[in-house]
Amino acid sequence: MTTMTAPAQRFREFRMPDVGEGLTEAEILKWYVAVGDTVTDGQVICEVETAKAAVELPIPYDGVVSEIRFGEGTTVDVGTPIIVVDAGGDGAAGSADSGGSAGSAGVAASEPPAVETPAPEAPPAEPKRQAVLVGYGVAPSATTRRPRKQAAPDVPAPAVPTADVPTAAVPAPSVPAQAAELNGHDRAAAVDRPLAKPPVRKLAKELGIDLATVVPTGPNGVVTREDIRAAAAPPAALPPVTAAPEPLAATAGARETRIPIKGVRKATAQAMVTSAFTAPHVTEFVTFDITRTMKLVQELKEDRAFTGVRVGPLLLVAKALLVALKRHPEANAAWDEAAQEIVHKSYVNLGIAAATPRGLIVPNIKDAHDKTLPELAAALGELVATARDGKTSPAAMQGGTVTITNVGVFGVDTGTPILNPGESAILAFGAIKLQPWVHKGKVKPRQVTTLALSFDHRLVDGELGSRVLADVAAILEQPKRLLTWG
Repeated sequence: MTTMTAPAQRFREFRMPDVGEGLTEAEILKWYVAVGDTVTDGQVICEVETAKAAVELPIPYDGVVSEIRFGEGTTVDVGTPIIVVDAGGDGAAGSADSGGSAGSAGVAASEPPAVETPAPEAPPAEPKRQAVLVGYGVAPSATTRRPRKQAAPDVPAPAVPTADVPTAAVPAPSVPAQAAELNGHDRAAAVDRPLAKPPVRKLAKELGIDLATVVPTGPNGVVTREDIRAAAAPPAALPPVTAAPEPLAATAGARETRIPIKGVRKATAQAMVTSAFTAPHVTEFVTFDITRTMKLVQELKEDRAFTGVRVGPLLLVAKALLVALKRHPEANAAWDEAAQEIVHKSYVNLGIAAATPRGLIVPNIKDAHDKTLPELAAALGELVATARDGKTSPAAMQGGTVTITNVGVFGVDTGTPILNPGESAILAFGAIKLQPWVHKGKVKPRQVTTLALSFDHRLVDGELGSRVLADVAAILEQPKRLLTWG
């Protein structure tokens, strides 16, 4: 039984993990290792982009890279092996040297008497060592006859249906040489079942390759890993992007460019469509004088408590929203369709929409309601910097309750933002502009902005939504309310 598990212990497969919650696929952005490289437990081997973020993947064991299954730019389903590592120990070679017992254990481990009978025949040189390759030579042990020489002639017919014989005709050139080097019943078994080591058979099974259709190039007609890869090459060559531009350029020329919808942009599109057609949106707007808040921003920049952190109007907008939600906690909720319940949350995970080269992402500040203003400033600065570097983790984008999107940085006055799925509200912060405004009975140039609040009308009715938006505007008009209301 120990020889039965040896190949699996040596060749370790690392499968594409679900680095987020419920993700189904990820794109391989970059490999940091190549075939033949030595890797250690915890070493980062590649960077992948999920529907939520770019993530570096560490490998959980030591060994030598023996195979990389997918190239850069390929999208792989979660759970699919992406790399194979030779972890050492007893591998396929060890199984081949161990005589017929190793192969017999892999084919019919439940019959010890038949497994041990090949031992006397192990000494006769090379052809007999080939017979331990899984799939031929030792398959006779799976019957009621104990002696191998009597059992062998019975195996080829039941072990491989006659329907497989025409398929084996594809690699016909290798069969005569292969049969010439084997004797007796081994020849007949080899004709029916191609020669291949256990890891190679496993690879063929995973890739859906019929060994009988593969032309062997190894010694004595043995199918190698390279043969399997060559057989799998035609379908595997389809995903790379390099094949697409030629037919595209031929039909559309330079007037159109097509970009595959994947990664963050694909996830964003799906989420927005789901949200727009699931949650009934209502958007309300308010335009107000934010001059006092802008003066406070300048004062805070000189405050020692904010040394080393960035202070801007977005910080005070975020704080104002947190105070408004504290005054109206019913607006901080979620709709549980399955349980038919409204879930009121006593915490606020404040999402901040961030534009990155990979698309729009919305990481959130966990428990933002508990943070002081300096702590909120530090968390906001770290969140933005991490997003721009493309290092935002999937965990940082999960569990949000409300979101702020700062469209004002693009000079946009306002918009009608769409909710992130599962959240109750999203606040759009527009551009701050110097405009004529009635202040203390006189028209004066004042700094004015517009806020837009979209909310899920199943959770938040018009009155509640209006109160939340009015409170945010009132706080930013008179920032001293951060003390009196907060």
